[in-house]
Amino acid sequence: VGAIPEGLPAAVTIVLAIGVSRMAKRRAIIRKLPAVETLGSTTVICSDKTGTLTENQMTVREIFAGGKLFEVTGAGYEPTGEIQTGGSRVNVPEQPALAECLRAGVLCNDSQLVREEGRLKVQGDPTEAALIVAGEKGGLLHMETHRDSPRVDVIPFESEHMFRATLHDARAGGRVIYKVGAVERLLDRCAESLNERGEPAPLDKSVVHQAVEQMAARGLRVLALVRRQVDANHAKLDPSHVAAGLTFLGLQGMIDPPRPEAIEAVRKCQEAGIAVKMITGDHLITARAIAGQIGLKGREEEGKLVALSGRDLEKVTDAELPEVAERTAVFARVAPEQKLRLVRALQSRGHVVAMTGDGVNDAPALKQADIGVAMGISGTDVAKGAAAMVLTDDNFASIEAAVEEGRGVFDNLTKFIVWTLPTNMGEASILLTAIVFGTTLPILPVQILWINMMTALLLGLMLVFEPKERGLMQRPPRDPRKPLLTFALAMRIAMVSIVMLAGAFWLFFYEMNLAGETTAAARTTVINVIVVVEIAYLFNCRSLNHSFFSTGFFSNRWAVLGSLAMLAAQLLLTYAPMMNRLFHTAPISAESWLRIV
Repeated sequence: VGAIPEGLPAAVTIVLAIGVSRMAKRRAIIRKLPAVETLGSTTVICSDKTGTLTENQMTVREIFAGGKLFEVTGAGYEPTGEIQTGGSRVNVPEQPALAECLRAGVLCNDSQLVREEGRLKVQGDPTEAALIVAGEKGGLLHMETHRDSPRVDVIPFESEHMFRATLHDARAGGRVIYKVGAVERLLDRCAESLNERGEPAPLDKSVVHQAVEQMAARGLRVLALVRRQVDANHAKLDPSHVAAGLTFLGLQGMIDPPRPEAIEAVRKCQEAGIAVKMITGDHLITARAIAGQIGLKGREEEGKLVALSGRDLEKVTDAELPEVAERTAVFARVAPEQKLRLVRALQSRGHVVAMTGDGVNDAPALKQADIGVAMGISGTDVAKGAAAMVLTDDNFASIEAAVEEGRGVFDNLTKFIVWTLPTNMGEASILLTAIVFGTTLPILPVQILWINMMTALLLGLMLVFEPKERGLMQRPPRDPRKPLLTFALAMRIAMVSIVMLAGAFWLFFYEMNLAGETTAAARTTVINVIVVVEIAYLFNCRSLNHSFFSTGFFSNRWAVLGSLAMLAAQLLLTYAPMMNRLFHTAPISAESWLRIV
């Protein structure tokens, strides 16, 4: 009973449960209790860009069609704005290539904009919603356009294909396939493009690539829009139908501004020694531009962050990948299976990895990561089921908040262990010493039960409510290979145990031989000295890095209330006749209390 810290399992569970409660208030739902402690040891966060680091409110800003660049005014999902060139409004029907590019964006689309409480809200993907708004700014109303060209079939978007295709009845007879997706996946399948007059013309891929790079350098996410005319008998869509012979219609570049709170959260994480890596399906140049706006740090070449695309990763061997993954901060056009490779590579270097994801295909990476983080709003049920944590607001700032809480939980867990072990070591050493030297036991088993039960409840658990220490996010992450109890903490525990042992034996013999007290009174003095040492040590354990005097006496009022309650319980144990009978104690003198203090 004396040697075993039987209150430890309950205290650990309570510490973690309170951590879960605190994280929930900061929009991070913990699904697996041990993840609370693991969060505090995180060394790398691999985060999606869209919606996590950015606002997830896409707005089309530029359109490239018919060899010309058009600007789109307005922001958000309200269709208040216009399409311009050179500062002048464009009459869209007079620009056939532009009109067809807008039509493709509206038709190859499964999202809707609905007005709720006076505001337009997206039902579906924000990227698709931005295409709908751009079309409406050009005069193509969503419902009317779909009514004029009803859909026949669809190939839904999948992250490994990076495109979506739909088959529609054409207004002039026949049918048409529209396809929207990543430029590099679509451009190579195009045989021609529409010129300014809307007529088929040879495709100059170098001009398109130049436009993509210029738009991406301005932080725009760029989508390519293409079509293919088919006959009226075409009733089913197959990937082979969109593999070649397409007509390039244009590009739409949209902006998704970084979240201000995510910029601050990234800064705090990097100050805390946590590497932040952005993994996105966007174009490489776009990803690098957004990373610069967010403030990501990593290896640079010619003043720019080094960024790798999914195609670059395919060429990297498993042996080379750990070093490449560690030094690179931005990964673009990454497939879900490559996320899994990155997690394993980082873990092989000893990192504790948090990985975000929302799709079904992200589940293996979320499962492999030390902390899988699923998106609560945009995430699938499969992703949430595989993750250890779910963000209710899909915001990177909530990950940083959870890491901070995790560090606080680990601190408090360590403080409780460092506080409780000397109690058990001290009690066990008192009994062992008495047995070795054949002396009267200074404390009885029932009295040990009282101390263990009451101090764990009224003293130790108060450390659970200890507020987070200052500078918590300025510390480097804890080395996961480092033991919980370092040599310094072990020496601290041993020193307190020796103080408890020496104090108990000195007072026991003093009370028995010099003060002339009964054995029961001497044992009561020993009980009280153990408790008072624990109270004094409790306040020393409120910080393992700073002096007790710098933490603020009342900053944890529960520790103060618990100590007062413990002293009241000791007075009952010492002076209440019923407690004297139950626990074999006896009243002690004021001089004894002075010696105890």
